[in-house]
Amino acid sequence: MPVPSAQPPARVQLFVTCIIDSLFPHVGEAVVTVLERLGVEVHFLEDQTCCGQPAYNGGFRAESKQVALKFLDLFEPTAPDPIVVPSGSCAAMVTHSYADLFRDDPVNLARAQAVAARTYELAQFLVDVLGVTELGARYPGRLTYHASCHLLRYQHVKDQPRALLAQVAEAEIVPLTGAEECCGFGGLFAVKHGDLSGAILDKKIENLTATGAATLVGCDMSCLLHIQGGLHRDGRPVQCRHLAEILAAR
Repeated sequence: MPVPSAQPPARVQLFVTCIIDSLFPHVGEAVVTVLERLGVEVHFLEDQTCCGQPAYNGGFRAESKQVALKFLDLFEPTAPDPIVVPSGSCAAMVTHSYADLFRDDPVNLARAQAVAARTYELAQFLVDVLGVTELGARYPGRLTYHASCHLLRYQHVKDQPRALLAQVAEAEIVPLTGAEECCGFGGLFAVKHGDLSGAILDKKIENLTATGAATLVGCDMSCLLHIQGGLHRDGRPVQCRHLAEILAAR
């Protein structure tokens, strides 16, 4: 796990992730808004691509290594800037799975470990590194929170998103039964095991509907995309929002 720095950084490198870059660029813009309001200078390397997770999860280790090496080549020279990732799963790929990919390659393993030591998921960075929970956000309405699997189990980020949401003005935060249970997405799992994925999603939507919340908040757009798709198919009006969107709202 990354170790928080004693001195809050003035500059970060944003790894925006494939899904946000391709499908939800407004979430990336919200991340930048939140960080810049806190006085953090945000750098964005335009040559960034993928962290390699889809190939890694599919068992394509050689291909995943190629993508991971590009990530290391790109972000290694930016040291000592923290690397901020608005996704628990992508952050976990860098902080945990790179060590597995390069376990028999001492040179690149050392490089991966150095990059991992300064990589943070967004909520983790805000609370554990910057030490802030109050961002002046305002988002009227009833909200509930879904804890995505990789963020919770690999990054061990549990309380930080909730602490940030608790400070959002005019927001009523209600508990979600099974908040820490999988939504059924799981990347390739949803493709390979569609029926099982759908059954898990149905349970999540049932619990979500019971909260009466108008908005579901999460930290991974992959999970939120999956849940929003189920809500849309069921004709339910609940909207899914990334934590950064809530924190950027005024």
